[in-house]
Amino acid sequence: MVKKLMILVLLITSLLGYLEWGGNHKMFLFQVESELLVKLFHDPLAVLHPFTILPLLGQVLLAIAFFRPQKWLILGGIACIGVLMLLILTIGILGLNWKSGLSSLPFLIVSALLLRQIFKTSPTG
Repeated sequence: MVKKLMILVLLITSLLGYLEWGGNHKMFLFQVESELLVKLFHDPLAVLHPFTILPLLGQVLLAIAFFRPQKWLILGGIACIGVLMLLILTIGILGLNWKSGLSSLPFLIVSALLLRQIFKTSPTG
């Protein structure tokens, strides 16, 4: 039950990343994701990029893992979303943008706690 709750929290925190870029552009990941999903059905080639496809794939894997918690689904989901969250953290640190940097920490912290839970309770999967 704890594992399922942590997977749900991971899904929620994966949407809370905050992005700021050039001029006055800023969005949370859930806003970006909603735009991407709309564009995906109208012009799929416009959204084909590793930093758009990987996090979406990670969220799908975590959503499946919520109902069937298997180690490889959880690890794959964390890895796919974690790439983007680590990039946001790095950009936040290097650009001295504390809002972006801090927005990725909830996902990264919950990921670390869930990984600890997984490897502590079931080393074989």
